[in-house]
Amino acid sequence: MRIARPLYRLYARRLRRQVLACPLPGHVGLIMDGNRRWARQMGMANPSVGHRYGAEHVDDLLSWCETMGIKHVSVFLCSMENLDRRGDTEVASLMRLIEDVVADRLRRPDTRWQVHVAGVLDLLPDSTARALKEVVEATRDCPTGATVTLAIGYGGRQEVVDAMRDLLLERAEAGESLDEIADSLTMDDITAHLYNPGLPDPDLVIRTSGEQRMSNFLLWQSAYSELYFCDTYWPAFREVDFLRALRSYAARERRFGR
Repeated sequence: MRIARPLYRLYARRLRRQVLACPLPGHVGLIMDGNRRWARQMGMANPSVGHRYGAEHVDDLLSWCETMGIKHVSVFLCSMENLDRRGDTEVASLMRLIEDVVADRLRRPDTRWQVHVAGVLDLLPDSTARALKEVVEATRDCPTGATVTLAIGYGGRQEVVDAMRDLLLERAEAGESLDEIADSLTMDDITAHLYNPGLPDPDLVIRTSGEQRMSNFLLWQSAYSELYFCDTYWPAFREVDFLRALRSYAARERRFGR
């Protein structure tokens, strides 16, 4: 182990230099998958303990992004389906983690990240929704220009439905008929009503744990994103794994549908 650690640091430093010389994504999305499977693999009696390791690992991710000059990060912490299909005990534990670990750490006075939230807060416990609103407010004036979006109680299809509903209500209140709305509707109109319309679309979406699907994450925004799938479970995801994802991104020719 004493030999492995210096070699790892040397390799990470070399890889970091290589990647910094390449085109980098401005916005990275992370589907942080595999917390429970990692806990089982580690022999933990309670697989939900993996969620704590995963939540605490967000700090590492943001540090890596800051080092690489990546200004926008979106992390998928909890889907609408998770809230519906997981047991009450597991969901309650996950919500406490979001309150105690994620929200608390991101609202520190020295934070360099402005926090956004994507999702339906009405689905969350009052204490969780309140903690998220407080961290959003506490970081509103963060001067760095760096943003982290926490997708909690989130579903990409629901986001588009909500955007269309808000758009229709806004146009109707302005006196437009349904025919007029249909004739003038553009993609930019829908984009302007998403949960966080001012953010750029993700250039790169990474999913850990070996699963190769989007799972309803940023479906509208990731239409032209590059995708990277990694076999490593999220709590075991290292800086070198992240750098390899950036290296893969840099080697691709982005076509944007052309």
